[in-house]
Amino acid sequence: MTAARDHGGGIDAAIRLYGGTRHGWLDLSTGINPVPYPLPALPADAWTALPDTGAFTRLNDLARQFWNVPAGAAVLPATGASAIIAALPRVLPPGAVRIPAPTYNEHAAAFRSAGWTVADTAADALVVVHPNNPDGKIWTPDALTAPITIIDESFCDVTPDLSLIQLADRPGTIVLKSFGKFWGLAGLRLGFAIGDPALIAQLADMLGPWQISGPALSIGAAALADANWAATTRVRLVADSDRLDRLITTEGAEVIGGTTLFRLYRVDDAARWQDRLAQGHVWSRIFPYADNWLRLGLPAPDRWDQLEAAL
Repeated sequence: MTAARDHGGGIDAAIRLYGGTRHGWLDLSTGINPVPYPLPALPADAWTALPDTGAFTRLNDLARQFWNVPAGAAVLPATGASAIIAALPRVLPPGAVRIPAPTYNEHAAAFRSAGWTVADTAADALVVVHPNNPDGKIWTPDALTAPITIIDESFCDVTPDLSLIQLADRPGTIVLKSFGKFWGLAGLRLGFAIGDPALIAQLADMLGPWQISGPALSIGAAALADANWAATTRVRLVADSDRLDRLITTEGAEVIGGTTLFRLYRVDDAARWQDRLAQGHVWSRIFPYADNWLRLGLPAPDRWDQLEAAL
């Protein structure tokens, strides 16, 4: 049996400890946009027909346009970035991979499961999360020189000017994109691998045909085509993350990192803060490797009062 990994979420476990209902809990333990992209009307065949090549081509073309993908890079959508993270190490010959920590722990778990050694120094492959989760660290191209380089940009759509997508046409390079974070549609399970055509082709063979659903193809295409929604959302996220900083620092915390989708704070005792918030049915993220780090996502517009009351 695979051991449980440290993640955000876990509202069911919080309910067992503190009571309440799922609807009554405010989950700030993840970095998901609390104002999701409005779902468009779907054609009936999105549900009833196998996804056809035209729908995939349209989605890929819109992804290229939205992310300014270099012409020499390939694009592959999949059922969330997590599916790509799990599959990628298995299309590469096992070796040593460097994954600078602390960061999203699924990368190391996936490489170890595929027979790789996770190393602390220069290695056959390098995985970076950009901006990093949980501290928001930004990487620069000169630091990404491994033969195989995976750049996880799951949280980069809030700051597109910082994207390293221009590296996606380098041999051995793959950039990951998540649809669940910025667009707030984590349940849609849609993500993208963008990069070296040879690696993307191997990944496509592993994932097989019809690797995403008809509804995901339609919704993803509509969202990627909506540049106005994206621009307006980025402005709102800046305002809301600033509001969260003001609220939490007033209680004695210090901002030490994050993005506009989640904020990382240094506190005196993270477990005590989590318990304090949970008494008001607000769930937060703490970390096994830093007992003074607290990470919070953003409340939905109508849920700020609940956070303020919990504090």
